[in-house]
Amino acid sequence: MSIQPLRTPKRRTKTQWAPYLLISPALLYLLVFFAWPMTQAIRLAIWEEQSLLSLRIAPGEENEAGALEQGTRIAVLDRSNVPLAPGEADGGPALLDVWFFVEGETPGGGMIQGWAPESRIRVREADASGVPVRGTIRPRLGSVAGQHTAVHASPDERSEVVGEFASRTEVAIARQKSLEVWFLIEGVRDEQRFSGWAPSRRLQIYGDGATGRVDSGDTGRFTLLHIQRMLNDRFFRSALGTTFLLMLLIIPVQLVLAIVMALVIQARLKFNLLFLAIFAIPLAASDLAVGIVWSSIFTQNGYLNSILYSLGLIESPQAYLTAATRHWILVAVWIAEVWRATSLVMVIVVSGLQAISQEVLEAAELFGATLWQRVRYVILPLLKPSLQVALILRTILALQVFAVVIALGGGDVVTVLANETYRQYYALRNMNTAAAYSGLILLLSMISAGIYLRTVRGQEEAVS
Repeated sequence: MSIQPLRTPKRRTKTQWAPYLLISPALLYLLVFFAWPMTQAIRLAIWEEQSLLSLRIAPGEENEAGALEQGTRIAVLDRSNVPLAPGEADGGPALLDVWFFVEGETPGGGMIQGWAPESRIRVREADASGVPVRGTIRPRLGSVAGQHTAVHASPDERSEVVGEFASRTEVAIARQKSLEVWFLIEGVRDEQRFSGWAPSRRLQIYGDGATGRVDSGDTGRFTLLHIQRMLNDRFFRSALGTTFLLMLLIIPVQLVLAIVMALVIQARLKFNLLFLAIFAIPLAASDLAVGIVWSSIFTQNGYLNSILYSLGLIESPQAYLTAATRHWILVAVWIAEVWRATSLVMVIVVSGLQAISQEVLEAAELFGATLWQRVRYVILPLLKPSLQVALILRTILALQVFAVVIALGGGDVVTVLANETYRQYYALRNMNTAAAYSGLILLLSMISAGIYLRTVRGQEEAVS
């Protein structure tokens, strides 16, 4: 008889919910304020709403007989009435036919009931809620004068006629029904001819009643039209080139200045706190405020001209921020952006310097390394994670530069991608092209972030 070893019962691992609860507010914030707006912007850029109108085999049915593009010229072949369901009249204004179910005396003395169009009834009396209850038959005028008004078995002029009323006959109105007019139309799409029924709220019928156009569709489709409009925009190349040029001019200078400023603060010199306060002043100013401050410096009556004139370096004030001096606008934007955002990069670099062990720096100094050698071979390699964050953040902010450009150049002589996004949305009211511009800014930001992450990681793997 063999003895079976005792098995230790497995313990169930208790799920730790605390970390998930702690990060849930951040995830909710990203979902509401980043993921959802981003998907909506992308949808606006690549999805065209109401671009296709589905044609139906019969009025009011769901079976499709093809589709026509928005704006297509159409020929009207026939018309019919369909009951309008509550909340169904989306799109444009619907063309309605209102019919009354009436009862009255015929010219022969008999009583009949049936449907008559609203155009043939003059309402004389309504109940407390405004619903018509009594009326009279309108007289016919012109060439058809003297004819009676036909009464139909259903609210349709092509239905059976059950009788006639003479002019000014008093009738009782039992109920009314609103019907939407549907048109049998024909049009061309992709060199193919389609015909089918469509509701009046989706069409624009011209005065002749025989032609018209598709006013709006009921379905959307994927399209690159808005991206093509962005690429063909006359300001696109200028905005893209200026944005990249500012990135190349701003980011390296800011990075070098931020490292120098951080090293000055890390050195714990006398009046160290004063240096930190001076360096951090731009953090308290908004983008627009910075643009206005530097505009007051570079204008024709600004501080720069006043100083140069008082020193005798110029004979008369110079105009810097004009269409003829576009390069000076770029210089002003560059200086203003460097002054505004360098302190932000400095804060990130200072936090990275705080994480470097003083023993490492003291050891390098003990072995005779100069300041430049310590910065190049010790501090910068250890600062890579912080520099990575600073580069990603600063690149994203450089792609989004807007208020400073508006304050210094007005957005016309010198333009950037963010300014064109604003122009398309606010001035031209073209949300789809504006979404395409914002999508391009997002794409460039993601690409630059990926390059920085991969470059730093690749260097770290090469070192290891």
